[in-house]
Amino acid sequence: MRYAVKTSLRNQLIDITDFIVESVRESRVSHGIVNVFVPHTTAGVTINENSDPDVVQDILEWMGKSIPKSDRFRHREGNSDAHIKASLVGSSVTIPFRDNSLALGTWQCVYFCEFDGPRSREVIVTVVE
Repeated sequence: MRYAVKTSLRNQLIDITDFIVESVRESRVSHGIVNVFVPHTTAGVTINENSDPDVVQDILEWMGKSIPKSDRFRHREGNSDAHIKASLVGSSVTIPFRDNSLALGTWQCVYFCEFDGPRSREVIVTVVE
């Protein structure tokens, strides 16, 4: 399944766990794995805590300080920082599931990671039995 994600900030983490659960339910597969893939070079996907919003803010702040937007990069488009952040985060995650329940930890969720927004993006979710 393909899902549209609309971001509103240049750097943003958006909880997309519900999209993934919906894909698993619609697949009618009782157990297996689900792969979440982001087909963009300046965005990614990760699993992390969703209980305390300070975690997301800490991640975004640390990445921004560690890899700031700069005109000193060679890539003329001006978004090399976004390419680097996306490479570090990664473009996919795979999660086991059983009985429509993702095998995530108590505090975990799946985040779409925007590093060059705001934009309209896409997430591809594939359920495998």
